[in-house]
Amino acid sequence: MRDRAAAERRGRTAERAAGWWLRLKGFRILDRRVRTPVGEIDLIAKRGALVAFVEVKSRATDAELDFAIDHRRMKRVAAAAEAVAHRYAGPADDIRIDVILLAPGCRPRHLENVWHG
Repeated sequence: MRDRAAAERRGRTAERAAGWWLRLKGFRILDRRVRTPVGEIDLIAKRGALVAFVEVKSRATDAELDFAIDHRRMKRVAAAAEAVAHRYAGPADDIRIDVILLAPGCRPRHLENVWHG
């Protein structure tokens, strides 16, 4: 149980760091940890007419980040984004799925528009 609590704390810390990274890039955080019947979205951010649904992944080393996302996980994030997009994006807004990868001592990697389902 302690491992699960530690993982939860690490995840929240990574999401806060990713939120700050997005703010530095001019985004406004609209929501965090949005749960849907088909999956969870870590962050929803907006800059101008762009709404980004963001998956955040944190690993112990930069090398491990190369394996942090896969097709199945991104498909779930995309389905969750589709389920709630109407709440966050207007008809004129562009929508995309992003990933932010974090490892201690490394600059965050922001992968933009990663899903083309």
